[in-house]
Amino acid sequence: MSTEPNVLTIHLPAPTAWPFVLALGITLLFAGLVTHAAVSVLGLLLSVPAAVGWFRSVLPVEAHELVPVDAAPPAVVPSARRVARVRAAAHLPRAVLPLEVHPVSAGIKGGLAGAVVMALLAMAYGIVTDTSVWYPINLLAAGFFEQAARLPTSELAAFHLRPFVLASIVHLLASLLVGVLYGATLPMLPRHPILLGGVVGPVMWTGLLHSILDIVNPVMNARIDWGWFALSQVGFGIAAGVVVSRQARVKTEQLLPLAVRAGLEAPGLMRERNGGQS
Repeated sequence: MSTEPNVLTIHLPAPTAWPFVLALGITLLFAGLVTHAAVSVLGLLLSVPAAVGWFRSVLPVEAHELVPVDAAPPAVVPSARRVARVRAAAHLPRAVLPLEVHPVSAGIKGGLAGAVVMALLAMAYGIVTDTSVWYPINLLAAGFFEQAARLPTSELAAFHLRPFVLASIVHLLASLLVGVLYGATLPMLPRHPILLGGVVGPVMWTGLLHSILDIVNPVMNARIDWGWFALSQVGFGIAAGVVVSRQARVKTEQLLPLAVRAGLEAPGLMRERNGGQS
């Protein structure tokens, strides 16, 4: 800190925009690896002068500048002497949602029901298209191997043990996970659970998967009948939603005291362990 006549100043590092330019250049340099070589060339043209300019601003002597400061900090003056409190109307209840949730078993039952309905719709697709009931099963297993997706339709229409086992495991695990997710989210949609969980959600998921699969595995994307795929997803959602919504709910602990939810032994809230009580 240095003092001039009537002016108090402090040494601070000189401002520079080179770090930001270097960050932009490095970003463009790597972005060109997945887009176009011209983007990498532009990133290189920005990165080199930015790195040189940044190093010159700190080496061999770091650039500084004098910034004037006030001799004394301003006094802190409170704006109000009383604390303003918001008073809510006495008749308005406190919103605590959800008050009841489905157990994990409800999601498992819903996932299994949806898995059966989806499998039946997939087999119906194989029968309607004159391929076979094994075609959608082999197609699901082929989604994990790009070379398998290039097999002819006659090969995918035949029964193969390994693709059948792989597709069954993937289908069962995915159905159980989605079923548990339905059990956790449907209590948050109390008005239209079947509509949102059985129609809106599957349609959105189908659109998202369609846009991703076109980039990840375009061969697989071209062989999927997305109309039947969306129908099977909706069938899964409706079946899982109906089964989950009909299961008994359990109450949450939101309305219990904090000590009970935290497991603390507070007098008057939890039973004493001495004297034969537990």
